[in-house]
Order: sequence, then C-alpha cells, then structure tokens
Amino acid sequence: MDLLLFEDGAVPQLDPVAIGKPAFVISCGGRRLLDIAAPLGRLHADVRPHLRQVVEADYPLVTLAGKFGEGLLLAVNARLVPSQLTARRLTDLVAHGQPILVRSGEAIAAAVVGAESTRLLQRGADSIELALSNMAVPQVETDLAIFEYPHDVIRHHLAIFGENLSAVLERGEYRQSSDGVFLAEGAALGPHVTTDTSKGPIVLEKDVTVGPYSYLRGPVHLGPGTRVLEQSVLKDGVATGHTVKIGGEVEASIIEAFTNKQHHGFLGHSYLGSWINLGAGTCNSDLKNTYGSVNMEYRGRKISTGMQFIGAIIGDYAKTAINTGIFTGKTIGACSMIYGFVTTNVPSFVNYARLFGQVTEAPVEVMVSTQRRMFGRRGVEQRPCDIQLLHDMHALTAHERQALGESLSIEPLSL
Repeated sequence: MDLLLFEDGAVPQLDPVAIGKPAFVISCGGRRLLDIAAPLGRLHADVRPHLRQVVEADYPLVTLAGKFGEGLLLAVNARLVPSQLTARRLTDLVAHGQPILVRSGEAIAAAVVGAESTRLLQRGADSIELALSNMAVPQVETDLAIFEYPHDVIRHHLAIFGENLSAVLERGEYRQSSDGVFLAEGAALGPHVTTDTSKGPIVLEKDVTVGPYSYLRGPVHLGPGTRVLEQSVLKDGVATGHTVKIGGEVEASIIEAFTNKQHHGFLGHSYLGSWINLGAGTCNSDLKNTYGSVNMEYRGRKISTGMQFIGAIIGDYAKTAINTGIFTGKTIGACSMIYGFVTTNVPSFVNYARLFGQVTEAPVEVMVSTQRRMFGRRGVEQRPCDIQLLHDMHALTAHERQALGESLSIEPLSL
C-alpha cells in the first residue's frame, strides 16, 4: 500500500519546532512518525513548499506527493504523535483495507483512500486536507494524539517514552552491559559511570560514548554518535538524535541531531532543534516559583499547558552566549543569537540582548556563513538547498520580527 504523510494547515502552529523540518520527523519519545510509517508501505509526502527540496535531498525513502499506486492509499497526518498506539492504529487501517476517514478532534488524523479518490489526489489537489474532507466515506473518531502546540512535544515525549523504548529493544540489536543498560555496536561507557534503571532502561545507539564519572538515570535514549562528556548528569527522559554533544545536567528533554549542549548548565523539560549551540553556563528554568501550571505564549495568545514543568522550546540554528538564563516556558526562534536573560519569547533571526537594551535583526547572510562554518566542523557539505532553506525560513518568520515594531534595530549588535 502507498502511504502519504501530509502536512495540514495547523503545522505552522508548531513553530519554531517545525519551521525547518517536516512535521513527520519531529523527535518525540525517541521516535519519529517517519520511523513508525516506514514499515507500512511506500512513502510519499506532501509538505510545505519551502521543505520540498530538503525532503528530496535528505529522505531517500520518501517521494514527494504525485504518482501513487493503483490500489488503496493510507493518508497520515504528519502531526500524529509517534507512539506505539499510533503504530498499532495505522497497522489496523492497512489491514482494514476499506475507505474510511479518521478524525482526532478538528483534525484529520488518517484516511484510507480508494482508487478513485487517489486519482484525484494524483492530479494535484490544492489541499490534501480539503480533498480528504470531501470524500464520501465513513468517518470515525480516534484516540490518536496530535501535536497542537510546541509544548505538546515534551508532554507526549514523557508519556510515550517508556513504551517506545520497549519497542526499540524488541529488535534485539543490543547487548546488555548491566541490568537495564543496552549498548549497540561501538557504544561504550567510560570508567566510574553510574546508571539507575529503576524507572526505565538506558539505550545507547551505535558509537555513543559516555565520559567518566557521569550519571545516567533512565529512561534515556542516545542517538548514534552522541558524545556525553565527563561528569554529566542525564535523567528521567533524555533523548537525542545523532551526532549530539551533551554535558552538564539534562532532564526530560529532546535534543535533535548535530546540536551541542556540552558545557556545565541545566537543561530541563525542553526541546532543542538541530544545529544549536548552548554556551557554557546556559541554564533554563522549567518550574514557576508558584509551582503552578505554565502558560505559553504563541503569536500573542496565551495557552495553558496544564503542565507544571515546561522549559524552553528552541528552534534550529539558535545560539546562546555564556551564562545565558532562560525563564520558564519560553520559545526561542530559529537562527537567533541569545545573550543575557531571556524573559520573553525570542523571534527568529534576531540578536537578543534585552538585558543590555538591544534587540537587532540577524541578517540571513550572516546565518548562511555561520551554517557553512558549522557544517565544515562536522564534515557536512553545505548544499544550495540548505542555503535556500535559511532564506525561506527568514521570509516565513518576518511577522515575528515585525511584531517587535520600532524596538527592533537593524544596526549590528554591540556589547
């Protein structure tokens, strides 16, 4: 069966998490929806225009939406949480083999599309979401969870992490070095590392290294090539992508590929995108002094998370200076440069030094040069599609900087 991962109209509400990546590759619970969907059929994707070149270049298993097979098509909302429940429900839909529309609240969660409707999609619907809504097929409500706001990534991560790790371990590709500690090929624990698996397993993927005198308390899942520096503390739900560096204290957080948080400092209940660097001493708060529920602000709207613990949501390519302090429940936009205390949300492509009375725009040309240098340090080639993505992200986030009005300066930052 062909499988179509489609981004609906609510995906921009996930920014800065999804501004630089398709929603189906957001990490949560140590998995991505792409990982859940891959075994179910031939993968296609309908993504926002600025991501099409990146999808073609970086996800060879995925074909951009266009020509499908002659049989049934399973359409899957790219905002679905990559849980084991999602895996089971999608498997059931494939086995069901009859046209049906599955809703989760206001959103279309998934749909099995018959041959006639598939041909309509192949001819290029302006909106996959609208085309699916207009199908004359039975509709059902589902218990599948969907990401609505960025903080949902942390909330669902903590809820599904244990079951997802159990599914990973069922593949049997690990050796158990001690009770509840599982190592893939090339993974190694340094001397005097202490592990606590009473609340969940610790899973180290290929070539992960953990420095001496570190403390790991599960559940923990470290992606291939992750390097944990000496005397680090990782606990209660830490998951990383590949090629990540970690130091200091990290709790209940997701760190995407190629991001560095290697110095002393606390990171808790947070989401870090890719190619981020946190300077030495950078810390975030994940608990209000009142111990109350954290409210987040998105595009001028206050949203109650219902969560007592929520830290920072940081977009791709953001950088913090030494001793940066991030207040509870703040979002930091993509390609932003942060100095001092972060007491408000930070737009994308700005130099944020509000403590010193300065917030200036970060030119996209500077970010292109920075990206080239970062890539070179990791042996990654900067491609035209990478450069174009930065330009597109800059244009798509213009409204964030415009909201600052006259307080935003175009003069270079001077500290």
